[in-house]
Amino acid sequence: MNIVVCVKQVPDTAAKLQVVDSHVTWGDSPLIVNPWDEYAYEEALLLKEKFGGKATAVSMGPESAVEALKTCLAVGCDEAYLITDPALKGSDASATALTLAKAVQKLGDVDLILLGKQAIDGDTGLTAAMLGRHLGWTVLTQVIKIHEIDPAAKTIKVERFMEEGRQVCSAKLPAVVSVIKGINEPRYPSFMGIRKASKATIPTWGIADLGVDAGQVGASGAFVAWPEIYPMPVKETKVEWIEGGSPQEVAAKLADKLIAEKII
Repeated sequence: MNIVVCVKQVPDTAAKLQVVDSHVTWGDSPLIVNPWDEYAYEEALLLKEKFGGKATAVSMGPESAVEALKTCLAVGCDEAYLITDPALKGSDASATALTLAKAVQKLGDVDLILLGKQAIDGDTGLTAAMLGRHLGWTVLTQVIKIHEIDPAAKTIKVERFMEEGRQVCSAKLPAVVSVIKGINEPRYPSFMGIRKASKATIPTWGIADLGVDAGQVGASGAFVAWPEIYPMPVKETKVEWIEGGSPQEVAAKLADKLIAEKII
């Protein structure tokens, strides 16, 4: 099987985001592979081990995203490609999906695309569906288990986690699948994998390499724009200790306070 994993580089989950001059910044926080995408590359590796073939990681972002791709190589992905171009700055989910679709078409002969259900920075969860739309492929979201894949018949059977319960469905390959936590347990890179990845040269593609017009991506091609970003107002809080000679006395004083404040 030929599997493509789309990953994104995001700020560490412990990063403290700030708004400076209407722009979001996370300061000196380290950048990591989007945690949801870790489940995607692990599933790609499990499928590769079962069926053979190769797993290719693709990321769209700044040059620093090379480090996220090296993580993918360190855990066992066979190839990695970075899509980076100044024209991509300001792209929304639609422009991102279009660019990734062009990259998949350039790679050619892809059976399956795996992504995490969303990125922890944008949180839209739209890229997988839009990617499938651009390619004209089946889209399966919120997947918590891949039951079966028949490479010869080009079919896939998955289990989707939904609010109403779980849904088992079958579809034709090629397909775009977004996965969620619980589908697997992502592996850690080995020492040898890290050494090998550190020496790897990752090819980069610009929009010209993919046949993408500058007007289709970036801020000019985005359907969604953020004219202003501002932090939520800080709430002033006050803590008051209620003391008493017994729990009953403390409870009575607390009740009086809550009634006075018209909370109860």
